[in-house]
Amino acid sequence: MTALPKVLGSARTGGAPTAPDRLLSVLAAFDHEHPALCLTDISRRAGLSLTTAHRLVGALTAWGALERDESGVYHIGLRLWELAALAPRGLALRQIALPYLEDLYEATHENVQLAVRDGRDVVYIEWLSGRSAVGVHIRVGGRWPLHATGVGLALLAHGDPEFQEEYCAGELASFTPHTITDPARLRRVLAEVRRSGVAVSDRQVTEDALSVAAPLRGPDGAVTAAVSVVVPHAHAQVPVLAPAVRVAARGISRALGWQP
Repeated sequence: MTALPKVLGSARTGGAPTAPDRLLSVLAAFDHEHPALCLTDISRRAGLSLTTAHRLVGALTAWGALERDESGVYHIGLRLWELAALAPRGLALRQIALPYLEDLYEATHENVQLAVRDGRDVVYIEWLSGRSAVGVHIRVGGRWPLHATGVGLALLAHGDPEFQEEYCAGELASFTPHTITDPARLRRVLAEVRRSGVAVSDRQVTEDALSVAAPLRGPDGAVTAAVSVVVPHAHAQVPVLAPAVRVAARGISRALGWQP
């Protein structure tokens, strides 16, 4: 693998943004709503002059972090995908979990999700769905606040107690009338997740869906991710779904090296 662009070596100290800061701001200009950008858009979204954006985009394109199509529009390059594949909580986890996710899908024919925590958010790293499955507002790489999703509740419930308190004391975004926005209620829900081993998110993101999730454990027993199934609220049978999700979570955890 070739070295990073030499522009990284020109970083300055002090209050002004450094070269690495500017490079990262160029990459951060891309997101799921803006996967393709022209140079002018990159300059505007990154808060950089057109000259600086042109120089940094050129360096990132030469290295493979960005790719330019025939129309002159830039996209995230394959080099970043190669690096992302090395993340233990990314593709590596997905590859281990995928057979169990497929089994869970075959058992339910509903949305099956795999997610990890990143700060106050849950990030989805895999999603299986069928044509008749209930619609969900998620995608691979998408984020949602922890308290609003089944996988998020499973991860939050098994997080550090200090982080849990900090989270509960913060702003709890609302998406439907059923979204948990009361800190005391959230604490009770988290306690129930720890007691039962599963998390249930009922119509918190959309008013027609319910998710049942369970935590995944690594070799040291720490919760590293969560798996869930999302079904139509009108036909949800939590007592039936919970054992299936637990079995999938236990299988993935064992594959990760967990010894109960």
